[in-house]
Amino acid sequence: MDIFSLLTMLGGLALFLYGMNAMGDGLEKMAGGRLERILERLTSKKLLAVLLGAGVTAVIQSSSATTVMVVGFVNSGIMSLSQAVGVIMGANVGTTITSWMLSLTGISGDAVWVKLLKPSSFAPILAAIGIVFCMTSDETEQRRDIGNILVGFAILMFGMETMSGAVAPLAENEHFTSILTAFSMPVLGMLAGMLLTAVIQSSSASVGILQALCLTGVVSYASAIPIIMGQNIGTCVTSIISSVGAKKNAKRASMVHLYFNLIGTIVFMAVFYLLNGIFRFEFMSEPASVVGIAVIHSLFNLACVVLFYPFSGFLVKLSELTIRDKGEEKTGSATEAGEKVVMLDERFLDTPAFAMEICRQATRKMAEEVKLAANMALDLLTEYNEENAQRVVYYEQRVDEYEDVIGSYLVKLSSRNLSKRDSQTMSVLLHSINDLERISDHAINLQESALTIRDKELNFSDMAREELAVMIGAVRDIVAKSVRVFVEENTDEAVYIEPMEEVIDRLTKKIKNRHVKRLRKGRCTIELGLVLEDVLTILERISDHCSNIAIAMVQIHDDEYDTHAYVERLNKEEGSLYYRECERLEKLYELPAEDKKYDVRKTDLKNTDTKKDEVKKNKNKKKDTSENEKTTNEKKKALKKKEDKKSDNNNSENKKSDVKKTDTKKSSKKSNDNKKRKE
Repeated sequence: MDIFSLLTMLGGLALFLYGMNAMGDGLEKMAGGRLERILERLTSKKLLAVLLGAGVTAVIQSSSATTVMVVGFVNSGIMSLSQAVGVIMGANVGTTITSWMLSLTGISGDAVWVKLLKPSSFAPILAAIGIVFCMTSDETEQRRDIGNILVGFAILMFGMETMSGAVAPLAENEHFTSILTAFSMPVLGMLAGMLLTAVIQSSSASVGILQALCLTGVVSYASAIPIIMGQNIGTCVTSIISSVGAKKNAKRASMVHLYFNLIGTIVFMAVFYLLNGIFRFEFMSEPASVVGIAVIHSLFNLACVVLFYPFSGFLVKLSELTIRDKGEEKTGSATEAGEKVVMLDERFLDTPAFAMEICRQATRKMAEEVKLAANMALDLLTEYNEENAQRVVYYEQRVDEYEDVIGSYLVKLSSRNLSKRDSQTMSVLLHSINDLERISDHAINLQESALTIRDKELNFSDMAREELAVMIGAVRDIVAKSVRVFVEENTDEAVYIEPMEEVIDRLTKKIKNRHVKRLRKGRCTIELGLVLEDVLTILERISDHCSNIAIAMVQIHDDEYDTHAYVERLNKEEGSLYYRECERLEKLYELPAEDKKYDVRKTDLKNTDTKKDEVKKNKNKKKDTSENEKTTNEKKKALKKKEDKKSDNNNSENKKSDVKKTDTKKSSKKSNDNKKRKE
């Protein structure tokens, strides 16, 4: 074998690995993360988990990728360790599908139908069809994925043929033959297979290389069997590397994969070579065929599943003994105290379709919590509750964490090879998480305004309360509808959000104008007017962010994003959908009539009522005081008159007495004079 044959072999190996990767990526994009979602949800039963693990691995053509995904599931708390065992078992069975596809290269015969089954015959046709699909798939994304699958499969087979042709001269090389003979020793063969698989990190690829070497006719079953056993151990390196830095349960999942293959290999080798020592299998010295390699690979993995299926709990216990729990972690889901609100594991970045799906699910949870925060904050405006106020703060903090985690993860995911649909989804999510976070911030602002109203003992009049109730109902509806449209990805319903936002803007202006009128009439104070102004502004901004979310969904679906341009292009003429919807909503959220009469004693503010009551009391008090003073004065005057009259009477009597005394004196004097005269 000269240098050119070596270069040809390396080129064939490169094409083989690239074709396998391209075909796997095409299958994964075509599935769109659906298989992974099924794997995530339907693993409650062990048998179902095994079947799903086999199915997913058969599609994505890599047991290592499936196992890494399982490690990510366990690390995120999406999947328990006991559920992961079944998926890992199934992944080992699913990986054998590649060896069966490659076994087609060993087909030989002169019949036409036999020749048509050879990859060298149908691979060029598949490549031509795939190229046509790829070049003519500007609009239909699925055709591009199908084209990539066909081209990848053709390259895979072409690389296999090239590699097989390059190593054909090795059949006459004595050094190569002696090396393969040494591999017939079980330990050396296992080490060789383990190292080869650990380097290329794919058991399917290493089995394909072994099948290519088998076409030389110098690889016996005695050498091939230990190599296959070693390949099954070597594939565990990928999952072990992926578990570095993960939680203990994720590390245990990788150890389950290792123990499953390691113990299975030891048991298989011990039983097989014991039986070989007793019965001396004649096929051991015969040249191995590509079909024989596929059979041995499949039988080994099926035997391991049958062996460990009843004892899956033993693998879990063994992994827990290896990775001991010191108390800082518990087996379970990610909803326990102290966990992050959402775990977007970077291991999923290798499967972009599924990574995008878990981002979508996380953002949906974020939207639901935003709706809870907004509804609780709106309730606080009518009836303040300290517990609900604290819940609003709690949800706002969770939403902030959602935005940070999801935003960072989407930035990392943007550098991966995404489908058109996933690219659109990423744009929607990046725009939406910002608007959702702003709505939660405004919920905090509403909570603060409600607290101000309570602390200052302010209260709206009946008219103001009815107006605010209409506004709150409209905002509650637009938040609920926006979240529903976002979660369901319903672009048809998203166009109805903008008319709701327009009606809320009109309501805001009307209520503010009515408030100014009440202020001019003296039925409101400036202090509560400022609070009302803040509340209306916050409610209007919440509706604006709801509109942004809906517009992002509509615009990005049409491959563009410009909020202002979208609003300007809307047909608002009479008779249009926008006009009719605004008319309907204005009737639905109609404010109470301004001339509606209420009790005249009721005014806009409770504190104003109190002040007027105090003024009224003071007036009554002054009136009573003045009346008392008037009564007192009248009594004093009457008493004075009485005293004056009495005094006058006394004076009159005194005068009469004096006159009487004078008369008496005069009569006495007169009598004395008469006596003197008589004498």
